[in-house]
Amino acid sequence: MEAVKGKTGVLLINLGTPDSSSVSHVRSYLSEFLNDPRVIDIPKLLRLILVNLIIVPFRAPKSAKVYKELWTEQGSPLLFHSQKVSELLNEQLGNDYDVYLAMRYKNPNIRHVLEKMRKEKYKRIVLLPMFPQYASASTGSALELAMQEISKWWVIPEIKVISQYYNHPNFIDSVVDRGSKYNFSEYDHILFSYHGLPERQVDKVYDEGLCQERDCEHEVTEENQYCYKATCFATTRLIANKLGIDESNYTVCFQSRLDKNWLEPFSDKVVEEWGKKGAKKLLVFSPAFTADCLETIIEIGDEYQEIFEDVGGEKVQLVESLNDHPLWVECLKDLVLNGQSG
Repeated sequence: MEAVKGKTGVLLINLGTPDSSSVSHVRSYLSEFLNDPRVIDIPKLLRLILVNLIIVPFRAPKSAKVYKELWTEQGSPLLFHSQKVSELLNEQLGNDYDVYLAMRYKNPNIRHVLEKMRKEKYKRIVLLPMFPQYASASTGSALELAMQEISKWWVIPEIKVISQYYNHPNFIDSVVDRGSKYNFSEYDHILFSYHGLPERQVDKVYDEGLCQERDCEHEVTEENQYCYKATCFATTRLIANKLGIDESNYTVCFQSRLDKNWLEPFSDKVVEEWGKKGAKKLLVFSPAFTADCLETIIEIGDEYQEIFEDVGGEKVQLVESLNDHPLWVECLKDLVLNGQSG
């Protein structure tokens, strides 16, 4: 039997960013993002009214001002860091692989990128969302859209899907390396701040019962291995153990909430509480974000700093995201070649 070698196409998928910091571009981005039924998982009519008549019209002008603070000469940090990683990964994988970058929302448009990949007639395609911990609103949404597009192709090649890799040694080591440049004894407390989710979304992982009825803070099992809360706590344990941070010296918390029924404790409240206790310096890791973005640079670096100062604190120090860290690129390379870790 004659063997056909064939090349592999790799699609890295990140969340997305507006095309610019203008109000119109921010409005368009928010509209696409918040109308996703995996992001706001409520009945369609209610979501359409809430998002398009209330949230987006009022939030877009305010968000545009924040994006103006975030924007650099290179544009959006999330985009240019992700582009750099895709270029480095492409170099490392060699001639048998082509690496593409797409965003779940806005550009590079995932549909357009996949159409380019279709025309290249790859023998296999690897779908690799850039979210270490699985959540339906991030990984699930990215994979769903990619598979919807691929399902329309007449020829569907071999597809490999990477759903999560929070425990991959190179991912953990890359976060550890970012944190190791800080002297932990100089800080009163350490936060591991993850993007928040509505509690109902982690509950949907289970066929019966609620997340809070499980011991997701302390163990990962077959039942909760795709529970975002469980894998966030597990990520923290792996990082803290490598850095020698005692459990009493850190708090796992969740940021960017929209209402009170989201995963707790809330990061901004934890910052405020430590300031009220007399803490002067806090160190914050953000292991759900592989590239610095609005949630790290502005929310943690600026907004939490302001909250902390208002209650007597001095410094909230953000640990830089992975961005183009060599071990992060090595992690992605291993995931492409060998699949997700156990």
